[in-house]
Amino acid sequence: MHWFLNKLNIYGENIALADQNSFYTYKDLVQQAEGYYLDIAKFIKPTQVVAILSDYSYYSIALFLALMRHQCVLVPIVSRVEEEIRERLNESYADWVLRLDKGGRLTSENLSLNSQPDNIITQLQHKQHAGLILFSSGSTGKPKAMVHDLDNLIEIYRGRKPKKLSIIIFLMLDHIGGLNTLLNSLAMGAKIVIPKSREPDKVSQLIEQHQVNILPVSPTFLNLMLMSQTHERYNLKSLKMITYGTEAMPASLLQRLKTIFPKVRFLQTFGTSETGIVRTKSRSSASLDIKLDDPNQEYKIVKGELWLRSKTQVLGYLNAPMDSFTDGWFKTGDLVEEMGDGYLKIIGRNKEVINVGGEKVMPAEVESILLEMDEIEDCIVYGEKNIIAGQTVVADVVLKNGVDFKTIKWTIRKYCQKKIENYKIPTKIIVTQKTNFSERFKKLRLK
Repeated sequence: MHWFLNKLNIYGENIALADQNSFYTYKDLVQQAEGYYLDIAKFIKPTQVVAILSDYSYYSIALFLALMRHQCVLVPIVSRVEEEIRERLNESYADWVLRLDKGGRLTSENLSLNSQPDNIITQLQHKQHAGLILFSSGSTGKPKAMVHDLDNLIEIYRGRKPKKLSIIIFLMLDHIGGLNTLLNSLAMGAKIVIPKSREPDKVSQLIEQHQVNILPVSPTFLNLMLMSQTHERYNLKSLKMITYGTEAMPASLLQRLKTIFPKVRFLQTFGTSETGIVRTKSRSSASLDIKLDDPNQEYKIVKGELWLRSKTQVLGYLNAPMDSFTDGWFKTGDLVEEMGDGYLKIIGRNKEVINVGGEKVMPAEVESILLEMDEIEDCIVYGEKNIIAGQTVVADVVLKNGVDFKTIKWTIRKYCQKKIENYKIPTKIIVTQKTNFSERFKKLRLK
């Protein structure tokens, strides 16, 4: 048996998964994985590329482990859009597609693709290692297909010690952060709670029901929790830690969260699909200063941009040149400020910087100011083309009940004048019922 499954077997009758109203032990999970392994070994060859069309469930997690044990190259696909699914199957050179019904029964489709496997996949096959193909979000252009050596990636969890924790798995199965939560939680023998819906109300209900200790989510989702006031309707006192990442956290939002959850530790996480998740340390729960403290990762700052090099980084892209790498260093696109004592502050993405007449505006800074205002529940700031200045600052805002939308532009400008330079103040205010964010609860600033 694969060493990771042996590790899980040690936890025996401990609860591994809470999926809907069903509970499964680690013994159940390993047995289910072994059952799938015996099934797939009848028709799938080791090192073949296999897509799993599923988000998290007891059965999909067991199937993931079975394919890893069979040394396949896994392609988790959560999308339900047929065009996107077919594109990802083609880009990954998938040999097989596996689907699961609600009872865990497998159906398979053998793909007859004319294309030959990429050299990167061939390298994995020669090493007889399991692989993992993840796709970029594709917000600008075609999503990149990234190939990981899964045996190498999972090695960092070998030394995890048992911890009695209950953890919600929030980020999706095809996301490096979601997979990190899954594998790390399993390696510790924790209880993993799978949400049927990622709505604030449903997630908060699960926190109360399963006495969840750790909640890994995005700042956008945390603000939606505050907006829906779930902390007033559910008992969330079991929470010991909230980890946040995938996008910049507005400083004012973090302060509000600390006020509402004073006993909860807040930890900023960081990682990329190309390099894996970095072990981090926040200066404090109320601080956005972060230290990258990981023996498997090293970093440097080049013209304000964070570059990473790691032992767990991708072998390469299947469908794109390695332009984002220089001498083994991955250019993350994240802009940071150095604090001088080893801590950094992530201030935004270079592709989201607004250029107003040569002056640089970081959307997260302006959003943080707007979220301080009593009139505003949520906002998103982005740039729009302007004939004179090149770009101008635009803010979509969600107002609290009872706020007069006719005077909000004047109110915002008056408030911002006390806080930031004039060129950073939004010149265009759009009142909306909901800000623009993805199904993964990440703000979409690029128009």
